[in-house]
Amino acid sequence: MRLSSCFLILALLLSGCSLLPGKIDKTKNWSAHKLYTEAKAQLTDGDYQTAIDYFEKLEARYPFGPYAQQAQLEIAYAYYKYDEPESAIAAAQRFIKTNPRHPNVAYAYYLQGLINYSRGRSLVDRFLPRDLSERDPDYARKAFYDFQKVVKNYPNSRYAGDAKQRMVYLRNVMAKYEINVADYYMRRGAYLAAANRAEYVLKNYEQTTSVPQALVIAVKAYRKLNLTRLAGDTLRVLELNFPKEAATVRSPKS
Repeated sequence: MRLSSCFLILALLLSGCSLLPGKIDKTKNWSAHKLYTEAKAQLTDGDYQTAIDYFEKLEARYPFGPYAQQAQLEIAYAYYKYDEPESAIAAAQRFIKTNPRHPNVAYAYYLQGLINYSRGRSLVDRFLPRDLSERDPDYARKAFYDFQKVVKNYPNSRYAGDAKQRMVYLRNVMAKYEINVADYYMRRGAYLAAANRAEYVLKNYEQTTSVPQALVIAVKAYRKLNLTRLAGDTLRVLELNFPKEAATVRSPKS
């Protein structure tokens, strides 16, 4: 009798737990419109976790309606703001794959660019911002190609102008990264590697702010390698286009 009483009490406790407010899904009977509206409100308020939850429920319950399409894109943005770049990229790519002719595909590529642009930052970078050119350029390169797709494939979209400006900035960042590496090689006495990095900038990042530095490094590296003719030719190019920088390496001892 005592054992059966214990089971009865346990059963009552378990049933009571199932009725706790935290266990009730208040969205259970919400329409697609209601889910979308509430998710957008949470997104606007900065509650990205709840917004993601609502958008995902919307997709699961109403997978074929217009709200579901928009929810896919909103989820990508919410994950981006929630600092979950992998999930954000996956959601944006899923939207592009399932809706290749949707009017908002340009925005999906643009959003991918923004996500990759901000990736690779450590916690320290957020409080003590570091020059983007000092980080691994892989994400900068991915962001560049995302923005390039917007500019090339959707030139009349509202995002094309900003994407183009970001491409210019990212080219300068990637070029400067190569210069940083070349400088490192020069300090280590790896002159051939330094020359190769400088040449890479001159061939692939022409018209960037790093071109004068690339020419200076090339002159110095060629001299160290006893490539007198190459050093002289490069110095003449430097003198013709960037006389101020040329003054720093005009002397063979520079």
